[in-house]
This record gives sequence, C-alpha cells and structure tokens, in this order.
Amino acid sequence: MIRFFNVTKSYVRTGTALYDVSLHVGKGEFVFLTGASGAGKTTLLKMVYMEERPTSGEVRVSGTSSLDATARDVARLRRKLGIVFQDFRLLENRTAEQNVAFALEVTGAAKATIGAKVARVLTQVGLASKGTAFPKELSGGEQQRVAIARALVNDPFVLLADEPTGNLDDRATRGIFQLLREINAAGTAIVMATHNLELIRRQEFRTIEMNRGGVVFDSANQARVARES
Repeated sequence: MIRFFNVTKSYVRTGTALYDVSLHVGKGEFVFLTGASGAGKTTLLKMVYMEERPTSGEVRVSGTSSLDATARDVARLRRKLGIVFQDFRLLENRTAEQNVAFALEVTGAAKATIGAKVARVLTQVGLASKGTAFPKELSGGEQQRVAIARALVNDPFVLLADEPTGNLDDRATRGIFQLLREINAAGTAIVMATHNLELIRRQEFRTIEMNRGGVVFDSANQARVARES
C-alpha cells in the first residue's frame, strides 16, 4: 500500500531531511511515527501524499509512483488519502458541516450525495449535534474531530495524522486517539506522527522511530536499524 525504497530527500538550504528510508505500511495497519523535532516525520508524510518528491529512491502509494506521477495522478491519489494536521486548518467562516462538505465539493462530488455523507461522518466522530457550529464555537478537541471528519468523508484507504493531538489537553488527546482506533478498526490504515511517548507506551501498535532523517527503529522488525552517524 505504502512503500519507500531507499528514499533520500535533500534541500539546498537545510540539508538532508530523509536518509535512505525503506519501509512498508500494509493495508489496515496502525503505525506510530515518532522521533524528535526535525527527525523527518513530517517530510516522510509529505512524501506519502506527494507534496514532496525524493531526491533519490522511490515512493509508491496505492499504485502511484513518485518517479513518474503527473499532477493529475497526485490529485487522484490525494482523493484516496485523509490528512489531519496539528493546527486543524478549518475554514473559520464555515460551519462544521460546511468544512466537511468542502472536501467533497472540491472533488466534484454530486451535490445530492453531499448532505448524507457529511451527516454520516459527523456522526462517526461524535459531532452529530454540532454541524451548524463554527470553529470558534468548538473546543480544540471538537475542532480536531471536524478535521478528522473532513479527512474521512471521501472514504480514504489511509489516514495520515501529523501530530493530531499536539494542541490538545490530556482528555481531548484520549478522545481523539480512541476515535482513531475506531477508524482503524473499521478498516482504514492510520499513520500517526506524534511526540507523545506515553501514548505510544500504552499501546501495542507498530512504532517507527526516526532520528536525523533515518529510520532507527521499527517494532515490526523488533530490531534496531543500523545507521552511521
């Protein structure tokens, strides 16, 4: 489903962000992606939705290759992905329903189907009664649930979550993580970047640790991956 083959990403100003990364995320997996700030987590996620392309190596996502994907191919791929960010990225002048509906509108979904799909995912994330609320009227945890609903409305095969609980208190963090577990149990793969080591320790999901752009540990292999400093 997601494969990295010896992927390196370098920038002229900031140097190497990813170094010789090879990994595979299978259908329906839940994967924690962890490591210090600057370790390469966000760059790796950007490679999955092809906002960035490798300097060398290849990324393949659901049949789309970074080597030859056109802009149209990338747009088609992103319609099959769900992406959630730490800062929610909701449109402040739109209600929860309208924020979720927007994700359907930009893909050209039939207008007659939008209302039912929006209602379904807002119910799924526990916000059936908050559809007409604007972001400023919602708590941080509720705003993130709207963002997750927006990511889910196109029925993605994988949800990429970049520090989705980074701006939330402990209670909201637990609620968001439980929601992600339920989404995963329903069949959607989850790749979640997080600094929350306590959250990781309490779970038995696969953990990939990054350091200075490289994968230094993958619990699926139960072994450290050697990398020269």
